[in-house]
Amino acid sequence: MKLAALQAVLDTEKLWSIAVSGGIDSMTLATIAHQYLPHKPQMYHATSPAVSKRETDRIRNHAALEKWNLTVIDAGEFEDEKYRSNPINRCYFCKAHLYESIFRAISKSNRQIASGTNLDDQNDFRPGLQAARQFSVRHPLVDAEIDKEGVRDLARYLGLSFSELPAQPCLSSRVETGIRIESRDLQFIDKVESLLRAQSSGQSIIRVRLKRGGILVETDCDKSNWPELGELASRQSKESGYKFLGIREYRRGSSFVGK
Repeated sequence: MKLAALQAVLDTEKLWSIAVSGGIDSMTLATIAHQYLPHKPQMYHATSPAVSKRETDRIRNHAALEKWNLTVIDAGEFEDEKYRSNPINRCYFCKAHLYESIFRAISKSNRQIASGTNLDDQNDFRPGLQAARQFSVRHPLVDAEIDKEGVRDLARYLGLSFSELPAQPCLSSRVETGIRIESRDLQFIDKVESLLRAQSSGQSIIRVRLKRGGILVETDCDKSNWPELGELASRQSKESGYKFLGIREYRRGSSFVGK
């Protein structure tokens, strides 16, 4: 476990502002920073149609429990047609709006912006990291050489309720590249994922993908559950005017063009 290494990184700045998405990485980082630092960090969470209410509720509840300094903002990416057009680097525009909003909020306080990016993320396609560089955002988990499993180890050690939380990127990541991001589609995706998750183990990965041909469900849950999940997803798709394409094993990044 690398708790001491992370604390040493946090000691390099007096004042931190941490972007908290609701996932295990940023939630664990924010919890440790708040518990450890004498000067309490300011947490920022951005809401939008691309953020599930579950994520926002998780942050609000944990913030109240831990007595965080939490500010909830609308970063405004849905006003940006570059984001809405859903290019392959869509994440860049989202993160640019997020970090710019935080940067404006802290401009007179000399705080350092931090993200929950972990060491494994450095090996993935992450256009948002370009936006982070533009706004001099630091990644304390990376600096402390902590990967995803290391984050889970820290969360377990601290007894955090979300230590086994599956990876949960924003809802827009479910939409195939090039299909315009629409609030209606994201609301449907969020609703069906919630229903399917309730039917599965609760810790399974569930992705409701919007493809050019219709709706495709991906999951890592036991295949014995697939018929029931497929029937539920098919019914919900038909009721909402989408064509249901079926269910298959989860594949990371499969909403990109050609996958």
